[in-house]
Amino acid sequence: MSELIEEKIKNYRTAPFDARFPNTNQTRNCFRNYLDFHRCNNALSDKGQDVVPCNWYQRVYKSLCPMSWVQKWDDQIDSGRFAGNI
Repeated sequence: MSELIEEKIKNYRTAPFDARFPNTNQTRNCFRNYLDFHRCNNALSDKGQDVVPCNWYQRVYKSLCPMSWVQKWDDQIDSGRFAGNI
């Protein structure tokens, strides 16, 4: 299964269509993928498993989100002020 995920990540170009966010405003899609990346990373790290599958969420949020938002959220996580539930 890991090979399949690695193959998808390797062929990744831009964020795929997500039926949960059908409208053109992709702000929620951006934020959800950011949260999913950190949740996935934390869950797999706690279990001692490989976090490679989490890279998918990271690539999606990096293609959707303005980098200024990501930097702001990263700073908030580092200082313990992030509003999202990770």
